[in-house]
Amino acid sequence: MGTEGIQDKYVNPYTDFGFKLLFGTAMNKELLISFLNALLFKEETVKDVTYLNAEHLDTQEYDRRAVFDVYCENEKGEKFLVEMQRGEQQFFKDRSVYYATFPIREQSQRGKWDYELKAVYIIGILNFTFNDTDEDYFHHEVKLVDLYTHKVFYDKLTFIYLEMPKFNKKEDELESMFDKWLFVLRNLSSLFERPRALQNRVFDRLFEAAEIAKFNPKELGEYWESLKNFRDWYSVMSTQLKKGREEGLKEGLEKGLQEGLEKGLQKGLEKGLQEGLEKGRKEECFKNAKKMKQAGIASDVIAQVTGLSMGEIASL
Repeated sequence: MGTEGIQDKYVNPYTDFGFKLLFGTAMNKELLISFLNALLFKEETVKDVTYLNAEHLDTQEYDRRAVFDVYCENEKGEKFLVEMQRGEQQFFKDRSVYYATFPIREQSQRGKWDYELKAVYIIGILNFTFNDTDEDYFHHEVKLVDLYTHKVFYDKLTFIYLEMPKFNKKEDELESMFDKWLFVLRNLSSLFERPRALQNRVFDRLFEAAEIAKFNPKELGEYWESLKNFRDWYSVMSTQLKKGREEGLKEGLEKGLQEGLEKGLQKGLEKGLQEGLEKGRKEECFKNAKKMKQAGIASDVIAQVTGLSMGEIASL
């Protein structure tokens, strides 16, 4: 397998292979730890993670639209499920809640157990945007909240959603480690050289792991297949979106034309009726003026009664 179809220098993290390589392998767990700390705690709270088996979570590739799920726990036993969601799904939020039930139920213990739970974090890195949110608001942190007091009712279940298309910071605008991670996820596959803002040990490891030229033949083949699947999916989605827009435009034009014709016809009828009434009224005025003139009534009086001009009366 060559690199004929791969023009990028670095792996695309939106592919199955790319996301698993960077965040789902033990040799790169330093990257996952850094990302979790930047996203959730803003400091080095997570010291270590242990990868857990995701197979039993019913996250088979054929029945989901996520690129890859990473399921792990830290040294405190807190659970993290990280998902790269490349496509919008009708019941995506419902699925997130459903997924959250698994790391919760796994904590049940045989025998005496007082139901104490470790924290669970469901993290969605989204390659789409929600329809019901602000244009600039891309970082959603959701917890169970008391609607009356507006205070967090339960702080051990957290849903984090990142609407990546809304993150548009440039390199010189990156301030926090969180900014830098989002910049990497959004732009990695389009970079041809390493940005100056990403010069530290963690990103040393990331760019080394992400460089396609360093892949062995097996890795290269797997990445190529993953990249083709991503491109095929993107092409299908783009085609469907374009088709939907064209059909919407056509339907809108047809509806607009029909409404325009109906309004035009209505307006024409109203105008015709108005003109007809005015013409009839004018003819009646001329008829009455002629009779009054024949009766010897003064022209100024006729003009005052009929509304005709002196010139119009003189022509009778």
